[in-house]
Order: sequence, then C-alpha cells, then structure tokens
Amino acid sequence: MKSSSRNTSLALRNIRIICSIVFVAGIAGMIITSIAGNNVGLVNTIGGTTAISALVLLVATISANTTRPEVFDDAAAERLELKIAALTKSGADETELRELVRLATQLGETTSRNN
Repeated sequence: MKSSSRNTSLALRNIRIICSIVFVAGIAGMIITSIAGNNVGLVNTIGGTTAISALVLLVATISANTTRPEVFDDAAAERLELKIAALTKSGADETELRELVRLATQLGETTSRNN
C-alpha cells in the first residue's frame, strides 16, 4: 500500500472514530440535558453539534471513495448494435455474434479488474 493511501485511510478512520464518538455522546447529551433541566438552548447546541458530526462523517466517506461508478455509454452501445445488425444482414449468425460480444465483455472486465 502506498504511503499516501495509508495516510488517507488512517485519516479517514480517525475522522470516523471521532465523528462516531461525538455523535453517540451528542445523542446521550441531548437526552440527559432534556431530562435534567429542559434547557432548550443547550439541547439545540448539542443537537447541532451532533448533526454537524454526522455531516462531516458523510462528506469524509463520500470524498474518500475513489472507485468510479460503472457508466453505460449509450452511444457505444448503439454503435455496437448497428454493427451487429450490419453483420447479421451480411449473413452472420446473430446468436453467435451476441455470444462473441458477451465473451469479449467478460474478458475486458476480467482484464480491467486484474490491473
């Protein structure tokens, strides 16, 4: 593992731990403060702090996600379908063509996962 990714995961882990502690303590603090004195200002302050820690946790987790979502390219799919239709009109078996495309796609996915 690279040093920068190790630091990032360590930093993310620390942020998660701190936010979790603040979140759990905030919930307990809101309950205790509400029961003990019914001080609305203090309860709102603790609630705001708890909400901010939840938002920080969400933003840290989302921004640390480095995997790209799989995107379906409509234009490429349309070009592929047109090519299959053209080859089928010229006499190729459509079922065999689609099986060839399926196998090529699986090979591409396997190759990209291994790299």
